[in-house]
Amino acid sequence: MGGEWGETAKRFAPALLGLLFGLLALWPALGPGFVLRYDMVFVPDPPPMLPGEGFPRAVPSDLVVALLSRVVPEQVVQKVVLLGVFVLAASGAAALAPSRRLGPRLAAAAFYSWNAYLAQRLLLGQWALLLGVAGLPWAVRAVALGGRSRLVAALLPAAVGGFQAMLVAAPALLATAATAPVRVPATAAGGAATPAGRVRVRRVLEVALVMAVLSLPWLVPALSSRAATDPAGAWAFAARADGPLGTVGSLLSLGGIWNAHAVLPGQETWWSAIVRLLLAAVAVWGFARLPGSPARHGAGAVGPPRAGLAVAAVAGLAVALTGAFAPGVLGGLIGWWPGFGPLRDGQLYLAPFVLLQAVGLAAVVARWNSRAVTAVAVAVPVLVLPTFALGAFGRLSAVDYPDEWREVQAIVNADPAPGALLSLPWGAHRAFGWNDDRVILDPATKMFRRRVLWNDALLVGLPGGGRLRVAAEDPASAEVEAALGVEPGGRIAALSGLNVRYVLIHGGDNPFQIPGGDDSLHGATTVFRGPELRLLRLDAPS
Repeated sequence: MGGEWGETAKRFAPALLGLLFGLLALWPALGPGFVLRYDMVFVPDPPPMLPGEGFPRAVPSDLVVALLSRVVPEQVVQKVVLLGVFVLAASGAAALAPSRRLGPRLAAAAFYSWNAYLAQRLLLGQWALLLGVAGLPWAVRAVALGGRSRLVAALLPAAVGGFQAMLVAAPALLATAATAPVRVPATAAGGAATPAGRVRVRRVLEVALVMAVLSLPWLVPALSSRAATDPAGAWAFAARADGPLGTVGSLLSLGGIWNAHAVLPGQETWWSAIVRLLLAAVAVWGFARLPGSPARHGAGAVGPPRAGLAVAAVAGLAVALTGAFAPGVLGGLIGWWPGFGPLRDGQLYLAPFVLLQAVGLAAVVARWNSRAVTAVAVAVPVLVLPTFALGAFGRLSAVDYPDEWREVQAIVNADPAPGALLSLPWGAHRAFGWNDDRVILDPATKMFRRRVLWNDALLVGLPGGGRLRVAAEDPASAEVEAALGVEPGGRIAALSGLNVRYVLIHGGDNPFQIPGGDDSLHGATTVFRGPELRLLRLDAPS
């Protein structure tokens, strides 16, 4: 009985380590309320809504959250998802470790669930992307082992995450399918095509088909939308130096995000940058010394597919470097075809490189059967990025919406009359005092059972000063902007012509910002006025 308990403990130890790391990183975020930061916007009683006219960035993640919130409180849904990222990442990396011994598996689990890439993307609020990153090792393992049902199950986190999660996973999965060995005898000498080659082609096509089917919830609205992509995004979202070792050093040590506010406190110090770069060098060295073919460890277990991960890691690093040093190339591609738009944020494609380093560090630990080496390997990721703990020293914490948000939500959702809601001021982001002035996307975009019109154009600060404007993707933004720009006397009529039923004005830290101020909407009916929010109704002309 003791032996069985010991084996069970070893089996679940990486997942428990991931849970421990999640609790350490998210502790202030696990209290009552919501964690609201940049793209991470959860709202009370979210309505199940179909995607609008813009690019479907929150599809199907918002719908899944809305459906789960019908069963479990939405606050709990968010906290389970965030903790699940850590657990899934740690257990998946351990499953790809090149040894079944506990030490290497824990080393891989620790590194993959506590690194600069994960921390920066979490501080940017990209929880849906991180679902795909966390499930990536499981998906790679599924491709190496074979079996459609196994692959579908492993890709479910990425499918929920949506387009970024799927696109980040694609290079590693397709490269693994193309390079992983197959147990098929080769044809006789002189044959033009070997059975192994045909199996690889079939495997690549199968992986591509599974990914395409699971991507349909966001792929169909993306292809049918009128969304446009501004080539300026290639400059705005290019990887940047987040420490003293420059952009290349930042990317090699898994940092380099474009948003300076997503950098961990102290990450820019010399000691942190050098230790992280040395750790990356050790991990890459360990990965390079792995055998070319993945070793099998019994039924249902497989070592890391070395070639596939290497190809995907190099490809991701190349995309990030291209954006950093040749943004004009990406900008030209985006201008030629908007479908290249997702490449503008090249740093996010480092995910396979993160997994490669986790596997490489496990390979180094596997060379020594030492508890001391294992302890160091598990502790080093936390020691080199200690400020990821406790919600990145307070940058991630739970707050609750003031009551007036729920009151406005109830008024708008109870109205059966058709028409959109216009959210003002005319900008994508908000900062509220009750959220400690953290910047978040406008929560109104997710709270109402009707179309919300908002300005999804972005203003991105540049390293040398100044700001770069990335044009809105939703074509309706230009129509609303034109309506807001007419003379105050005709503004109500112009908005009514766009089928606007409500106008929600955020006050406080977000003053009303259209020419003429509140008086420019004279004639609208005020149906709610609170300390922060004012709701106007534009009655249909008689």
